[in-house]
This record gives sequence, structure tokens and C-alpha cells, in this order.
Amino acid sequence: MESVGVYDRETAGLPADFADWTEWREEVRRLARQKDAVILAHNYQLPQIQDAADHVGDSLALSRIAASTPESMIVFAGVHFMAETAKILAPEKKVIIPDARAGCSLADTINADQLRAWKAEHPGAVVVAYVNTTAEVKAETDICCTSSNAVEVVESIPADQEVLFLPDMFLAAHVRRTTGRTNMYNWMGECHVHAGISPKDLEAAVRADQDAELYVHPECGCSTSALWLTSAGDLPAERTHILSTGSMLDEARKSTARKVLVATEIGMLHQLRKANDHTDFQPVNPQASCKFMKMITPQKLINALQTETDVVDVAPEVAARARRAVERMVAIGRPGGGE
Repeated sequence: MESVGVYDRETAGLPADFADWTEWREEVRRLARQKDAVILAHNYQLPQIQDAADHVGDSLALSRIAASTPESMIVFAGVHFMAETAKILAPEKKVIIPDARAGCSLADTINADQLRAWKAEHPGAVVVAYVNTTAEVKAETDICCTSSNAVEVVESIPADQEVLFLPDMFLAAHVRRTTGRTNMYNWMGECHVHAGISPKDLEAAVRADQDAELYVHPECGCSTSALWLTSAGDLPAERTHILSTGSMLDEARKSTARKVLVATEIGMLHQLRKANDHTDFQPVNPQASCKFMKMITPQKLINALQTETDVVDVAPEVAARARRAVERMVAIGRPGGGE
């Protein structure tokens, strides 16, 4: 197992009952088989959690797996809205999250009452919600999206119809730039981690290694700067990529670059390095770690499998309405893409 590096060593520590990480992973796998459980882990989870999971991916890929997995239990190592989405798509299955307090700063920027009030101001508008939202917000939504299919989703809506896009303002700006749409309104929400990857961070990283390629998540506050630097000629367009996490992996697998600077949550580096061990993947901001993602610890994963807590439930009437929006997202999402 590679060193923990920038991760909090206590959070990522080996549980006391185990001699090494191999023994811990074997116990995780044994418990999963015993409980007929599938373990899904988001790309931003601790490396140890990722390595113990059945499937690692972004929200779209994991949503698809949740909808089709044969196991009777889903253990979701991610944040709460992701486990809710799994329950929405697989209502007959038991869905567990190792720590129900693992929330999302972006999802918390809007609630269902706020969305209903916004909709009342724009009657007839189509509501497009990023998947990083609660079940109650999804229930008030026409179609969900991820960062990889947001452009496609918005382009599928008639050009003369207003669009309410929520909650991420940086992703909305990316969609508006790409589509040229002028009748799209966005909620002023942001992910605290991606917003913290600043244009200053980006410019400093690029100046320090001008031959490196650049992967920038569209949620980042620096995504606009990346495009500006490209248009100004300060950053070669062929080496600058605005990508979802799923698309980052696709790009990494075929990359022959010596070095890639990555502007997203640092948990993503583990999968990028596994996908391509010839390229040096380094974070634009080494402190870009989501405290909510890192609440899912090795000890909590073991506890969840042993005790089958915390259980995630969604009220049937909310789930039924949210499911329509999520299924539309799953249908339009391109393979490999996602949050």
C-alpha cells in the first residue's frame, strides 16, 4: 500500500485489530460476501477504501452499478446524496453508508423549498440539477446531470425554453460557455473543495512546470482561468483539458505525458496513478481534500459491514419523483463520463 501522503494519517490509519492492510482488506471482502453486499467507493475516497471496494468510480458510473447490481445490500463509501441516489435507483435493496454525517457542501447550498420558490419565479422553465443534490431537490427536478453530460442535457432542451441550472455556479458557467445559451439561470452554489482550487494555484502550478498537461474539473473556481490562459496563449490548448473525473481517467489511460497537473479533489490521484504508472500526476492544490469524503474511514467501513448501519432511506413518494430525473440522467450520460 502506498503511503498516505497528504491524507490525515489518523483518519486513514489501519484499525487496531489488524496486522496489515492485506488482512484488513481480506476481512472487508469476507464480510461483504457474508452479507451479500457490494461495496461502491467514490474516486475521492481514501486510497485504502478504494482498494477494498468492488467498484470505484464517479457518481454516474456508481449510479448505474447501483441500479443493476445483483447483491441485496449496497455499502456506499461516499457522501450521503450518493447513497440516497443508490436507494432511489434500487429501492428494494438495503443501502448502507459508513457514516451518515458525510454530507456535501455543494448539496447543502439549496433545499427543496428554495428550489420551489425559484421555480415559481420562472414558470415553464426546465430544471436541471447536478447530481450533487439531496433526494428532495431531485424530486423537484426535471432532469439530473453530471459534469460530463451537463452540456448534452442542456442542449437537449428546446432553445427557446428557460433553464434553471443548480446548484454549482462554476459548472453552470462551463455549460453556458460551451452551449452559448443565454436563457439559462444558475444557482450560486459551490463545492468548498473545488472553489478552493484558485486561479492563483493554477497559474503558479503552470508556471512551475510549463511542459505539463493540465486536467481541470469544471466545478473548480479555476476552470475559467484555465480557459482564459488557453485563449490568451499562455497555456497550450492541446495540453489543457476540462474534464469530469470519469473523463480524467479516460484521458489518463491514453496519456503519454511526462507530467499532469490535476485540479480536483486529491483522492482522484490514486485512480489516475493506477491507470497510468508512466505519468507523474500531481495536484494543483495538495490541500484540496474533502473532509466529508474522508469521514468514511477503514474502521467505519468494517463497522458498517458488521452492524449494517447507517441505513439510508428515502420516502417512497420522494423517491418516485426523484427517480424520473435520475433515470433521465443515466439514460443520457455517455459511457465513462460522470461527476
